[in-house]
Amino acid sequence: MALAQNPITLSKQFQIDREALSRLDVLDITLTLDTKLFVDPLLLKESRHSEFNKNAVQQYRTHFETIIKLLTGSKYKGDAAWRASEKMLAFPEINGTCLGYGGGSIHGSGFGSKLSDRILNVASEIIQIGIDDPDLFIAMSIFESDIGPDRISDMTTNIVIKAISEFNARILKELGLEGEDFEHGCYLRNPFESKSTPIILLPKDILRDLPIASDWDGIAAAANHNDELRSRVNNQIASIWTVKSKREKGQLKAEALASRDAFNTLLDSIKAVKPNPYDSDNDPSGLVSWAARGEEFTKRFPINLLHWKSGESVDGFNVVKEIIKQFRHLIEHLGMNKELYQSDGSPRNESSAQHYFFMVAYCYCKANNLDISPEIDTGTGKIDFKFSRGFKERILVEIKLSTNSKTVAGYTKQLEIYKTSQQTMKAFYVVIDVGLMGNKDKKLIETRNQYRANKLPISELEMIDGTIKASASKRQ
Repeated sequence: MALAQNPITLSKQFQIDREALSRLDVLDITLTLDTKLFVDPLLLKESRHSEFNKNAVQQYRTHFETIIKLLTGSKYKGDAAWRASEKMLAFPEINGTCLGYGGGSIHGSGFGSKLSDRILNVASEIIQIGIDDPDLFIAMSIFESDIGPDRISDMTTNIVIKAISEFNARILKELGLEGEDFEHGCYLRNPFESKSTPIILLPKDILRDLPIASDWDGIAAAANHNDELRSRVNNQIASIWTVKSKREKGQLKAEALASRDAFNTLLDSIKAVKPNPYDSDNDPSGLVSWAARGEEFTKRFPINLLHWKSGESVDGFNVVKEIIKQFRHLIEHLGMNKELYQSDGSPRNESSAQHYFFMVAYCYCKANNLDISPEIDTGTGKIDFKFSRGFKERILVEIKLSTNSKTVAGYTKQLEIYKTSQQTMKAFYVVIDVGLMGNKDKKLIETRNQYRANKLPISELEMIDGTIKASASKRQ
């Protein structure tokens, strides 16, 4: 299971001024949980840091130009040139960036031998139709379903690790911090990892929430806004407009590999996307700021849980209930509801609300010196929380937004599965209304009442109003 108990940030752990990190363009990562941002190779040349716009760009191009030369000279699969290419396409995950889909941890998977071999075979096909652009490897992520944002990020990090090491050396010097020697350079050490894991600092201007080559909507929109490119796409790789399923990706692959012109059209479509990094300062998707903002709320609005210290008769269930009650109060009356929405007024992803709850729960438990601790758990594929004290006492909490189509089903199915796996009968199902509620609230209440009437086990249902209200001066 992927578990994390301490949502502490780089700035908090090392007492670094967050403004200083911002001035240096360094992402303030969370040290025990991956941030869902990714290194995008197409942003390297746009970086304001010479380590990346010069050194990393050169390292990246040289790496893939060498592979292309080797594959061009290969006579058959498995010869010396092929094996040399294969070694250059082995990209193990470099732990320490704290980026990706790790969820409850900072560890990913990297490239396996089977994936590397498949990439090599497809790359060889592309080269045979006359393509020698190093970015052909990025384009492959369009039609290879398991080359996602995390793979692209891992690949790029491996290739430009020397430039990353140079960047870290400069930043640590400017911050007045001492690093330690690791395999790939001198870095801060992550004190929350059992293994000797570095903290690899990265500039915000090479990071995106979705790499350009994985941004279907962006690629299609860019092609559509360019008359010449739109015409080429329609003539050669028309399926780019409709790709959604694995089968449709296969169709796109067939079209892209049909000719040199077709594949170049695909490359040009990718490169036509405006290469903007993720706006981590405004944080529209709530990927970065939740830890700091959650802590701010708990400091401004503390609660007293000292009467529930370890060893007393009141169990952890009531502690968790009190924390959920305060979480509701923060959202409904103290302004935290604004953190549930993007700048355009649309709701953020459900994970944003889940992360805020995690931070609030952690801070309140810590402030009151309680030995019941929240854990964020993504081991089953969905984020849920477990509060535990000793072996026997476990309380689960599941957070859902009203926008989730599975909100009702999750109450009777998903959470009950979690309860069984964790060997507990105590759980809370928290639903936050951010719009599109429809009659889900009524169905949830009816379900709870039916289960109780039939004396069947059912989790506690908690409803929170997270909608944005008009200001008092505008209310009638």
